[in-house]
Amino acid sequence: MVRVVTAPSQAGDMMPPCIRVLTQVSECHTIMSAQTQPPSPGPWRQAARNLMRTPSAMVALAVLVAVTTACLLAPFYAHVIARTNPFQSTVAGTIMLDGRDVDIMQPNDNPLHLGLSPIGPTWRTTYMLGADSQGRDVMARLLYGGRNSLLISAGAAITCLLLAAGVGIVAGFFGGIVDTVLSRIMDIMWAVPVYLFAISLSIVMVSQQVRLGPFVLRADSLFIPVMIIALVYVPYAARPIRGRVMALRRAEFVTAARCLGVPGWRIMLRDIVPNVMTTLVTLGPLLMALALLAESALSFLSLGVQAPQPSWGTIIQDGEGLIYTRPMVAVAPGIAIVTVVLALNILGDGLRDALDVRDGGRRS
Repeated sequence: MVRVVTAPSQAGDMMPPCIRVLTQVSECHTIMSAQTQPPSPGPWRQAARNLMRTPSAMVALAVLVAVTTACLLAPFYAHVIARTNPFQSTVAGTIMLDGRDVDIMQPNDNPLHLGLSPIGPTWRTTYMLGADSQGRDVMARLLYGGRNSLLISAGAAITCLLLAAGVGIVAGFFGGIVDTVLSRIMDIMWAVPVYLFAISLSIVMVSQQVRLGPFVLRADSLFIPVMIIALVYVPYAARPIRGRVMALRRAEFVTAARCLGVPGWRIMLRDIVPNVMTTLVTLGPLLMALALLAESALSFLSLGVQAPQPSWGTIIQDGEGLIYTRPMVAVAPGIAIVTVVLALNILGDGLRDALDVRDGGRRS
């Protein structure tokens, strides 16, 4: 008798039935796991996660949120807690301290007791940081001034980014004569010192009303310092944006889009602008810090926020003559400016690290 042995058609036929079943179950589980795996987070969500892993950036963000919230609650503090009007002069007023009336303006501490000085810090709800030369609550004016300073600096930073993005994207994408003209204009603006340029614009715009078609801007309008500071810092933001666009213009995906006949304006909107957003987000806090310093300097020189509206710069100006007797009038807004500028710089560094793709491997 001859036994015929046939070779198995598949390698799996040689496995026992139980092993074959377990293998099939394992393969099905692998396929189902791959199908049910959540998609990878987008670049912005990943950047947010990287930012949240940076303790210094989170502390800076918390400080900014706390300062902004306190400034937004300025009317509540002034009218409910301190029960004072920070815009009204009260040189002849009195306050109740320890059950007795105390004059807001008190005799000086010199041997002859000549002249009057405002009351110093009480560290209570009323006149917590003392009064200024007009008898107004410094703490209440500090919060109201913070609203104007933060509003102007944020508005100037956003306006500057929009103008700089337009100039930088157009100059970097089109190149040629367009790039040459825009770059030379930016170089001329760059050559003028920042504060000299800002002071010159402020003198012209604050001394008279500004007409923009049917709109008239008065000298005390907050929009004037916003536009002045935004124009001053446009060259500083337009140059890195232009460099980023020039690098993207030579990228492979842009070259492929040109070869496919995609219009230039569509390449700019769909490919260039989204890739420049990271640069704009990184520049935002840094520009806001520079704008806050510029606004404080202009307001200190009476060329920014105009009376009776306060800002941190105008409060420092009010405390200039009281620096030896009541230094808290000038020191308090100075501390506020330093705190906010420091927090903005730390937050800007955190955003730069979180949005920098090249550091992703090192962070992970």
